[in-house]
Amino acid sequence: MRKTLGWLLSLVVLIGTMGAAGSTAQAATAAQPAAATDIKDQILGIPGMSLIEEKPYPGYRFFVLNYEQPVDHRQPWKGTFKQRLTLLHKDVSRPSVFYTSGYNVSTSPRRSEPTTIVDGNQVSLEYRFFTPSRPDPANWSNLDIWQAASDQHRLFTALKKIYKKNWLATGGSKGGMTATYYERFYPRDMDGVVAYVAPNDAVNDEDSAYDRFFAKVGTKECRDKLNAVQREALVRRAPLEAKYAVAAAENGWTFTTVGDLDKAYEAVVLDYVWAFWQYSLLADCASIPAAATASDQEIWDSIDGISGFSAYTDQGLETYTPYYYQAGTQLGSPDIKLPHLKGLSRYGYQPPRNFVPRDIPMAFQPGAMADVDRWVRDNAHQMLFVYGQNDPWGAEPFRLGYGVRDSYVMIAPGANHGANVAKLMDGEKDLATAKILQWAGVAPAAALADAGKAAPLAAPDAELDRRDLEREPQLRP
Repeated sequence: MRKTLGWLLSLVVLIGTMGAAGSTAQAATAAQPAAATDIKDQILGIPGMSLIEEKPYPGYRFFVLNYEQPVDHRQPWKGTFKQRLTLLHKDVSRPSVFYTSGYNVSTSPRRSEPTTIVDGNQVSLEYRFFTPSRPDPANWSNLDIWQAASDQHRLFTALKKIYKKNWLATGGSKGGMTATYYERFYPRDMDGVVAYVAPNDAVNDEDSAYDRFFAKVGTKECRDKLNAVQREALVRRAPLEAKYAVAAAENGWTFTTVGDLDKAYEAVVLDYVWAFWQYSLLADCASIPAAATASDQEIWDSIDGISGFSAYTDQGLETYTPYYYQAGTQLGSPDIKLPHLKGLSRYGYQPPRNFVPRDIPMAFQPGAMADVDRWVRDNAHQMLFVYGQNDPWGAEPFRLGYGVRDSYVMIAPGANHGANVAKLMDGEKDLATAKILQWAGVAPAAALADAGKAAPLAAPDAELDRRDLEREPQLRP
């Protein structure tokens, strides 16, 4: 284009010397640079990309999109499916953050914490097999961590031609795991990774770390209160299951996948202590009823409010079938000893197989997580892992070996599954913020010289920066 314009300008000069004033004016007009292509047109110019809708948001363009992906990246000729994503566009001159929750994508504008820190663009991708991003027919063997990482790699490769500045990958919980697996399989794509509260069940059969966690988390008084309510819920199984049956009839709940109401009831009760520490804080222990004097309704309300009696119904499980499938095939799941429930628990911690329809075959692959664990220990480069001190999922964290470069594991004191950089101790918060800015290529000179001067570049936005701590299914062995 530049050569063509240069040739035209030379022609203008030649004609001008011959006195063709009118032609000179026309040529000068023709030499004006063309208007920049609208970002929506650039995005939709990517083969396989289509628009679902654009939603207005001040200071941004927000798009909900579909991207055509191979069902099997190893055999791309065997069909495609549409994978949903969103794009929060700031400017192509800004860095970009690749975010995934590991579940469904939210179609409302939101910024992850790294996006706020770097004042960048954000691409959010729905995890394969979460509807509507599910191949039809669904061959469940194509749901694994490599295929999902390849979804990210293929989308990044397409978008990098438009968003040429630095990229970071991020996510929380299963999203933090997803960001880590992406880095393991495609380590040259991202300039940095920020993984929040990412579990690392490297050896699925060894879960004593969780027993040690639950023996010391919070205070003894709080632990005893929670254990007593959990035990009482099984002591009063008959009247409380009668309430469950009424609730099931009122809500249209069924129990085909898990087997029956009794199994679903116990699964919810066994989630109670874990879910409390995952989503609540030590201060919330004051709201836990005294089991010995509590009414059936108080026990019911406490269990329902923390664990949720809809969780193991067919209707509650359906959304998370891809997750339970992965837990039972690659991710693994924790087990804990429950001595205070001896003689009361009929099923113990039920395996993921119990939460996936029986017509979907499953076989566990013990090497998948061990491989990722080894890779992170030996090869992590510009990776940050953030955990909450009181979050059960942090009992088995990612750890860093001697060979890693510019990588960190940080723990937010007293925090739960919503731990983030803002909740770290001041020195670590400053260092983490400075590193995120540096990896994104936008660190001010002052922050490079002194991490204490590092701060988020984007102005606060209460709606855009809202932290929705989504209820997630409990991992089981």
